[in-house]
Amino acid sequence: MFEEAQYFAPVAEQDDGSVVVELASSHPGFADPVYRARRNAIAQLAVNHRKGMPIPAAEYTEQEHGIWALVTRELAVKHAKYATAEYLEGVERLGLPDDRIPQLEEVSHLLSPLTGFRYLPAAGLVPLRDFYGVLADEYFYSTQYIRHHSVPFYTPEPDIIHEVIGHANALAHERYAALYRLAGAAARRVESDEALEFVSKVFWFTLEFGVMSEGAELKAYGAGILSSYGEIEEFRGMDIRPLDLNVMGTTQYDITKYQDVLFRADSLQHLEDVVGGFWETCDDDSIAELLASGRVQGSR
Repeated sequence: MFEEAQYFAPVAEQDDGSVVVELASSHPGFADPVYRARRNAIAQLAVNHRKGMPIPAAEYTEQEHGIWALVTRELAVKHAKYATAEYLEGVERLGLPDDRIPQLEEVSHLLSPLTGFRYLPAAGLVPLRDFYGVLADEYFYSTQYIRHHSVPFYTPEPDIIHEVIGHANALAHERYAALYRLAGAAARRVESDEALEFVSKVFWFTLEFGVMSEGAELKAYGAGILSSYGEIEEFRGMDIRPLDLNVMGTTQYDITKYQDVLFRADSLQHLEDVVGGFWETCDDDSIAELLASGRVQGSR
């Protein structure tokens, strides 16, 4: 329901150095001055941050911690039924708190010894090439704010529940972490905007909204599904198609709705062979050939 590098709430820097998060009128927190002030203050933390510095702590309220606890508890039940075994292994390895929002610096300290990944704070828009490129260096950009309390099971943009519950648990498993690294290396390697968009769409339909066969069942490994209270109950009823690099890399999607077309890997090994192999070797020429020919290279 959202694209990682294109947040709905742009951040405007003021002449005095402060920032204002521009919420759409349809946003649940638009008419809440307290929430808007919180969003501005949290965005300011990221604007002032530089890579290598400790991530400033966001002073969350009891109400915000309560949202995290509620959503975490409900998602854990759904994960036991719908998430892949490797994602669940990541959950156990990482050991995120379930009663309070963890600070991004805390998440980094938990994650780094497992797979090397660390978090970077994002105030708002992160340029596409930067967002994906830092994955090659084992960094992941994340917002620090949490959704509005009036709709605890919905967010119109990626919040810390999506960024941490969805992505950090996957990043705690080495095989998924390796795929993130390969995606980052591919984003760094390609030069044209068209090729970068192709790489990002393959990421969208796999590490964001990917599903996988596990025995006789269809399970989810994509962070967008696994962090969505509603979508996780609906994904098995969508149009499920086999992995297809050319189709994934050229399919348009609506970020405001549940994804109605999903791509199924036969196994994690299949995902690594097809998508990991693509990211490991792709360049502008090979992507141009895919776009021109419509052929699927490396899938089976």
